[in-house]
Amino acid sequence: MAPVPPGIRFLASFNRDQWYRAFTFSLTFLLYTSFHLSRKPISIVKSELHKNCSALNELSTASSSQLPNLHTAAECSWKPFDKSNYKQLLGAMDYSFLCAYAVGMFLSGIIGERLPIRLYLTFGMLMSGLFTCLFGLGYIYSIHSLGFYIFVQVANGLVQTTGWPSVVTCIGNWFGKGRRGLIMGIWNSHTSVGNILGSLIAGYWVSSNWGLSFIVPGLIIAAMGIICFLFLIEHPNDLRSIHAVQNPAPCSNNQKLTKNWNGTNGHKQLYHSYKQGDKYEGVIEFSLCLLFAKLVSYTFLFWLPLYITKTAHLDAKKAGDLSTLFDVGGIVGGILAGVISDKLGKRATTCAVMLLLAAPILYGFSMISEFGLGPTIGMLLVCGGLVNGPYALITTAVAADLGTHKSLKGNARALSTVTAIIDGTGSVGAAIGPLLAGVLSSQGWDQVFYMLMAADFLALLLLLRLVMKELTSGNVVKPRSGSTTVEMKEH
Repeated sequence: MAPVPPGIRFLASFNRDQWYRAFTFSLTFLLYTSFHLSRKPISIVKSELHKNCSALNELSTASSSQLPNLHTAAECSWKPFDKSNYKQLLGAMDYSFLCAYAVGMFLSGIIGERLPIRLYLTFGMLMSGLFTCLFGLGYIYSIHSLGFYIFVQVANGLVQTTGWPSVVTCIGNWFGKGRRGLIMGIWNSHTSVGNILGSLIAGYWVSSNWGLSFIVPGLIIAAMGIICFLFLIEHPNDLRSIHAVQNPAPCSNNQKLTKNWNGTNGHKQLYHSYKQGDKYEGVIEFSLCLLFAKLVSYTFLFWLPLYITKTAHLDAKKAGDLSTLFDVGGIVGGILAGVISDKLGKRATTCAVMLLLAAPILYGFSMISEFGLGPTIGMLLVCGGLVNGPYALITTAVAADLGTHKSLKGNARALSTVTAIIDGTGSVGAAIGPLLAGVLSSQGWDQVFYMLMAADFLALLLLLRLVMKELTSGNVVKPRSGSTTVEMKEH
């Protein structure tokens, strides 16, 4: 008999539950990657919606020679963004999406508690694909109405709120608190991976046919919605009906599952826990901190490519490609934040240190035009890590810690609402940041970075009480290393 190959022995070392856990980890990663992939094109296309007309004639780039016959060469910018107030109009488009996202997020968690997450998430992804494609069809059919683009952005912002509470609830159902910071730090890199892929896909068509910069990502997220419908497993207990037939379990095990499964209404338990503020400490501080941290992150998300185009004098494609380095740094920063907070057991302190270090890097960004390519690349990587590190930690590990807090008595559905409350508060900052950037950039880009530094310091100040408590407490509660699953009620 031939020996078993080492690779097969390695695969056979994992049990069935571990395979399902790895599958859910990978699937939810790809699902939310497609969400961010579909959000990114607007930031890449901005520089194409309004071009520098005088410089356009001097630059011999592919973008000027590849304009389709659908539009004349005399058209320098896309109406209605061809006027002097184009920054305010572009900011209004960002604001319409993010404001709808912020409002919808508070409702999304509540709705998500009452519907099967697989179906809820599938619906949101299909609708998001539709509205993303509609934005691109505005180019194909020469639509120049600002109202059309605002409507599409508002509708897309609302349906995209189905994503985050759903995937965090799934990942929280499958993974316990052991090494949660590391696991969710790696998992949360889907945000940056989605931004990178979205930038590359949108940048490929931005100069020749920017409509495809939206249509292709729209088709991708719709296709992932179908995959979600076919394969997403919301909770480990969803598999009990299959395995009960294949391997009938002893009565005691079935009784244990039933005991963990049936519980009180998620809202009643969640409301009760909020009234007992001492048991649910930190949710307010982390939520408000995320408001300002997300303000900084989303300002970069929506305005960084345009800023690089205007200050470094690069075309839209090169600026989009260069901006992906910010997200590469974000991947590393999110993982480091998770590892460090797991090791120290101090979530707030980890966030505070990264926010403090981010301030001088933000100041350096205001002088990016004075640096060469090398220092610019370095700043993009470091700033991406320091800005997205706290944002990633709060929206994943911290939210899951609070959502599976012992005061909730293991209510799985409550995790969806807790996640929506925290991320919904942060989304208010995400809506305000790009809007302020559109207004302040007309007075000079340095004003934008002063605003970002102020937001960074406010986020830091909001965590000081929790930081002091972590540093002075002699009994820091670290995540339980022995737990691999979370006992949940109320599926």
